[in-house]
Amino acid sequence: MAERIAAIDVGTNTVLLLVAERAGDGYVPLVERAEITRPGRGVDATGRLDPAAIRDTVEVLAAFAGEARALGASRILCVATSAARDAANGGEFFEAAHARAGVLPEVISGEEEARLVHQSAWRDFGGGGPLAVLDVGGGSTEFTLGEGPTPRLRTSLQVGAVRLTERHVRSDPVDERDLAALRAAAREALRPIAGPPAPGGRLVAVAGTVTTLSAVRQALPTYDASRVHGSRLTAPDLEALLARLARLPLRERASLPGMEPKRADVIVAGCAIVLEALSATGFAALTVSDRGVRWGLLHDRAGRGGG
Repeated sequence: MAERIAAIDVGTNTVLLLVAERAGDGYVPLVERAEITRPGRGVDATGRLDPAAIRDTVEVLAAFAGEARALGASRILCVATSAARDAANGGEFFEAAHARAGVLPEVISGEEEARLVHQSAWRDFGGGGPLAVLDVGGGSTEFTLGEGPTPRLRTSLQVGAVRLTERHVRSDPVDERDLAALRAAAREALRPIAGPPAPGGRLVAVAGTVTTLSAVRQALPTYDASRVHGSRLTAPDLEALLARLARLPLRERASLPGMEPKRADVIVAGCAIVLEALSATGFAALTVSDRGVRWGLLHDRAGRGGG
């Protein structure tokens, strides 16, 4: 049997699993899973991981690690991103993860997160010109630009869908004042990446916010990666989505075809970040990628003998 490897990404909002089998110079996915446990809930305000969030996330990690081992994964690569970077009590989570799941997550910097995401996007969409990659997470947003698999520019910004929601959303449905505050905060946070687009370049957007927006726009009854990965969203598409999502009460938003119900409360902020990032970078449209840190981690680390 060909080598099988697992990659787990513990984000601010979601824990993602990939188990893949080596095929030539690449990998074929066997299992991909995502569970929203929101490990970063409240971290922006308190600076600490919530005990319930730690428990929920560790249970998912244990289930993912168990499934990976049952599938014959020889290694389990695991990284933790924004929430773990920011929390003063991250050690509690790491100890619990190691004890319960037999996995010790590696905390990676925002710049390393951006590099891994860029590498993943380049494998699917690179070539023929510069590639810009946007990764909107729960606690941070990464942006890269490069002409090859290693970006020449990478930036990590302290703005994400969970962080922005906790700071600015007080109404349900989201009223004009809160929506204006979301857009203004996103615009300000994204100023470091503002500028004209690279000539001949394209923008790829990664992670749950943008894949959910694509699924909602297509009204997918169940999530279908083959229809989301490689799909396109224009600025008018995103403006229409933002207006529609904001005017719906949370209960109705959560029941939309294509919506992950646990993401419904932060999707308005996430959409605002994507839209303002498109405006800041001068692109008219973006390509959606269903593959992020976990795929970059697999391609980058799997051959190194670590993990």
